[in-house]
Amino acid sequence: MRIKPKSLDKVSCLEMGRTCLCFNIRKAARAITHLYDRFLRPAGLRATQFALLMAARINGPVTLTRLAKITVMDRTTLTRNLVVLEKRGFITIQSGEDRREREVSLTPIGYEILEKAASLWAQAQGHIQEGLGMERLENLLCDLKETITLIRKV
Repeated sequence: MRIKPKSLDKVSCLEMGRTCLCFNIRKAARAITHLYDRFLRPAGLRATQFALLMAARINGPVTLTRLAKITVMDRTTLTRNLVVLEKRGFITIQSGEDRREREVSLTPIGYEILEKAASLWAQAQGHIQEGLGMERLENLLCDLKETITLIRKV
């Protein structure tokens, strides 16, 4: 379905906002991020930092290029976030086998903070799961994964 507004009157704008995937996903992402940030605060992490530590744990050592692709982040934003984690001693960024590429690895301190944060993450996740129900949550996650796959084809 192609939508082309006839005019930008208030009703048309409201309808565009109601149906715009980008607007609604970004709004939901901000709300979800605030929730996870609140739960992760005792560990001294933000949701983005937790996600990057998890990605480094799962894939590490991992190149910056691969980590950017996994997290769907541009290299500049990724590097800016990783510098903070490196300064805190949670990760190391070193030359990889190919000297032109940098690799990210979790440090022992990073692993410790990740373990502490995992229980806090579980509380946030439980809050979402309880509110949506397991079936709706799984459907939402599946739909989001399919959306990312679709967009990567463009």
